[in-house]
Amino acid sequence: MIRVVVVDDQQLMREGLAALLGLVEDVEVVGTAGDGRQALTLLAANAADGAESADGARPVDVVLMDLRMPVMDGVEATGRIVSEYPGLAVVVLTTYTDDESIARALRAGARGYLTKDAGRAEIAAALRSAVAGQSTFDAKVSDRLVAAMDRAPRPMARQLPGGLTAREAEVLGLIAGGLSNAEIAAALFIGEATVKTHINNVFAKIGVRNRVEATHYADRHGLGS
Repeated sequence: MIRVVVVDDQQLMREGLAALLGLVEDVEVVGTAGDGRQALTLLAANAADGAESADGARPVDVVLMDLRMPVMDGVEATGRIVSEYPGLAVVVLTTYTDDESIARALRAGARGYLTKDAGRAEIAAALRSAVAGQSTFDAKVSDRLVAAMDRAPRPMARQLPGGLTAREAEVLGLIAGGLSNAEIAAALFIGEATVKTHINNVFAKIGVRNRVEATHYADRHGLGS
C-alpha cells in the first residue's frame, strides 16, 4: 500500500484528490495539508507515530505537492522534505508548466511533475513510479525538457579555447543562446548555484565581464548555439 499526503491550498482540490486517490486499490491517503508548513508538521507527526509502530513501516511514502501556496510554497517544502526525509518521494501536481517552475521543482528534488489535467490513473502511476525511485513527467513538461536539451550545444571533441572544460563550454554556448541561469539549470539538469559557479569560472578564464562580452567571445570561437 502506497501511503500518500496531498498538499494543496485549495480545499476543494485537496479533498477531491483525496477522494479520487481513495478509489485506487493500492493507494491510501493518510493526510492532507493546505500549505508546505502544514505538510511538514503532518510528516513530523506521522514520523513520530511510525517510530513507535511494531512493524517499522514508513508512515508516508510520497507527497503529492502543489507549487503555488501561501505560508510555504511547494518548492521550499519539497526541498525541506527531501532533506529531512531522504526516503520520501515528492510528486508535483500543478497548473504551471513554465520553464522556471519546472526547473525550481526539479532542483528542489521533486521526482515527478504532473499538471492538474492528469487523471486518476496517471497520478496513481506517477506515485508508484516515485516510490520505485523513477521519475514521471507530464507530456507538456517532457516537451519543455526536450526543447531545453535541444537548445544545448552538442559535446565537442575539439580543443576548447581559454582552457574551458566541456561543461563550461556548454554553459557559454547557452549564454550565447540567450538563456537565463534558471533555463541553463533546467537544460543541463544542474542547480542554479552550480550554473553561477560555472559562469564565474568562464568569465575569469576568457577574460570577460558580462554576458554581452561572453556572447561575442562564444561567437568568435564557434561556441554559440
